Amino acid sequence: MRGASKMPDIVSIGECMIELFSDEPLGAARSFQKSYAGDTLNVLHMAARLGASTGYVTRVADDPFTDYLLDAWRTNGIDTGAVKRVPGFTGMHFISLLPGGDREFVFYRKGSAASTMTPEDLDVEYIGSARILHISGIPQSVSPSMRRTILQAAQIAREHGVTISYDTNLRANMWSAKEAQEAMSEVLPYVDIVFPSHPEETGALLGLESETEVIDYFRSRGVETVAITCGEGGAVVGTEEGVFSLDAVAPHGVADTTGAGDAFVGGFLHCLVQGLGTVVGAKWGIACAGLKIAGRGAIGSQPGRRQVEELAGSVQVHRL
Repeated sequence: MRGASKMPDIVSIGECMIELFSDEPLGAARSFQKSYAGDTLNVLHMAARLGASTGYVTRVADDPFTDYLLDAWRTNGIDTGAVKRVPGFTGMHFISLLPGGDREFVFYRKGSAASTMTPEDLDVEYIGSARILHISGIPQSVSPSMRRTILQAAQIAREHGVTISYDTNLRANMWSAKEAQEAMSEVLPYVDIVFPSHPEETGALLGLESETEVIDYFRSRGVETVAITCGEGGAVVGTEEGVFSLDAVAPHGVADTTGAGDAFVGGFLHCLVQGLGTVVGAKWGIACAGLKIAGRGAIGSQPGRRQVEELAGSVQVHRL
């Protein structure tokens, strides 16, 4: 029983890993800074910083890292009522920033606690009471059982009238484009909002070259809103009201693009639960991403509400 406590407006499912960062190449690094990150958790973190009510669905381990994670999530406004603690270990990744802005990653996640999630872990009331369920292609790729769990969550959300948001988030180091296409096709019938990145991801997943083709593809399959992130090219959003492009912003320069897309999604979803609409949501998303990239890390450099609101007002929107 959860009592009468308020359920989160935005709920997401996935894996959050311990992040160990060095500003030296990994092979030469002598020390690392500890943080945490995971694409779906990054989205919730950004939305919570803006004032949204958020909750995470995952499994965590019985190792020493879990108390650190749970305390950090709660401190940052993310509800952990649907988090399940199980025997095992927490996944982790090492990251360094190389000269020229490239990034170097090494992951240790196979068999992690989160990867063992099953559909039985899902609380129907918790998901069904949300206003938005956010899912992603990365957790789908972590393990077959997590992929089944995400599909079941989407089905529960649809049955309860919950808006479903999906980030295609292709990671070629985790599975093939064909496998990613199959997983995307599983959940697409339930998706209301999709966040593909362009052009590399849309080219690999869909074989399409233009943003308008991508919008037509998803909308012809029943997706109401298509919000395409284009890196330094900004974003393109397609809805029944039309197609809009938004210019990118980077008022403090670019230090690290890790998690920029997640910041965009977090800002976008926050605006939706506030009833501000998709164009305003995209402006806030652009502002979130443009401010985040000035600092290192997916979460530590996420901006606050005041900064985002001020910058979002200056984002240029063009009707196509």
